[in-house]
Amino acid sequence: MTDHHRSAAGPSAGSAGEPYDLLGVGIGPFNLSLAALADGVPGLRTCFLDARPAFSWHPGLLLEGTVLQVPFLADLVTMADPTSPWSFLNYLRAHDRLFPFFFAERFHIPRREYDHYCRWVAERLPSCRFGAEVTALEWDAGAEVFVAEHRTPGGGRVRMRARQVVLGVGTEPVVPEPLRPFLAGAPGASGGSPGPAPAGVRVLHSADYRAHRAALAALDDVTVLGAGQSGAEVALDLLRRQDGHGEGGPYVRWLARSPAFAPMEYSKIGLEHFTPDYVRYFRGLPAERRDRLVREQWQLYKGVSEETLAELHDELYERTIGGAAPRAALHPGVEVVAAEPRVRDAGGAVDAAGGGLRLVCRHVEQGAEFAVRTSAVVAATGYAPVRPAFLEPLAGLVDWDAQGRYRVDGTYRVALDPAVTGALYVQNAEMHTHGVGAPDLTLGAWRAATILNAVAGKAVVPVPERAAWTTFGAPEPGAPASARVPVPRAAAPR
Repeated sequence: MTDHHRSAAGPSAGSAGEPYDLLGVGIGPFNLSLAALADGVPGLRTCFLDARPAFSWHPGLLLEGTVLQVPFLADLVTMADPTSPWSFLNYLRAHDRLFPFFFAERFHIPRREYDHYCRWVAERLPSCRFGAEVTALEWDAGAEVFVAEHRTPGGGRVRMRARQVVLGVGTEPVVPEPLRPFLAGAPGASGGSPGPAPAGVRVLHSADYRAHRAALAALDDVTVLGAGQSGAEVALDLLRRQDGHGEGGPYVRWLARSPAFAPMEYSKIGLEHFTPDYVRYFRGLPAERRDRLVREQWQLYKGVSEETLAELHDELYERTIGGAAPRAALHPGVEVVAAEPRVRDAGGAVDAAGGGLRLVCRHVEQGAEFAVRTSAVVAATGYAPVRPAFLEPLAGLVDWDAQGRYRVDGTYRVALDPAVTGALYVQNAEMHTHGVGAPDLTLGAWRAATILNAVAGKAVVPVPERAAWTTFGAPEPGAPASARVPVPRAAAPR
């Protein structure tokens, strides 16, 4: 860490003093990666703000035994700068865990450890400030700077100026329309306090699962929606809450619109969709084709790890020894089309005390409808980027596409009115322009380095020109084969 970074984080910097070179809004893994790579860059003044009191990464799904779906090398910095002091390996050294990690021979680390690693970095970077909720972002044409207003923990208001801004506000939980009227009052990913316990709750998002898992385990029937990793982990956790014979604990029903509970694509060549090469190829496609590709490539980013699917199978196998029927059901290719409070008796009385639901489901391929009764629903139905309210003062200067999304260039810069001379960047809000790697941690450090180089106006952190063996798209006419793939060269003799 450098002295200039300590002074840049002072209260006067960016307000009455010299504007920041870069102001980040939101401190999730992606903006934290950018803050870490920017730390120590001579002459670059940065500040990152987050409304939460401290760093927290998907707290509702930090379950025991769950692991990151990418290798530990996809930390905040290593894929761009392995010499950075903010690497995961340096975190292990700081916590005297290098030998235990070495002996564990783990390529995929526990999620809880990744969360702790990110908190370790966030607490030590002087450019990161928590408890600072940005309420407005506008463009000051006269001074040619962005002005961001944020609230302090004490209720005060501070205005900060910056020449460039990067949005890393993350995504928000998505719940199917029929279930939204029955949502629990648990903010979850937004960082608020947990809502009421599921005894009086019908639906909650998986982002809030951990806070309610004990109460859910006490119910007689729980339905999990979503065929991704989160849905699989919630279903597995609930299964494990049944007793050894599967008699106690809830009946577990796992529903998903996807045609199968399928493993995530994890072949070595298949993973090259998460390289800069594929990002460049994807950006060159027409918008309609890009949108269609994202839907078709669901198994690249919405599948389940093979290990989790195997563990689910093992749990079900154990529960059927001796011919016993499992207290579980798996239904792919099913969507919930309607939901209503569960009826208690033939007279139509509503089971208000139990808080259950009657779900009307439709099998997508057969077109057949059926109903299930359940005590609660855990919607592991993903996340989506949102337009933050603080952006409204600037919204008229953003060049939105036909669907109200950002237009994002190769440096992750948002298209603005030509009169705006400052740059606005986004992280994890560009899947429609950059492909399935947008939310993936694999490309996080590379994207942060790309933005940092654009902000600095020079190659502060070198990024590779080629990273894949695959040639995405047609080869250029006349190009020899050796020019189309990276060819390793032997090291020169010393």
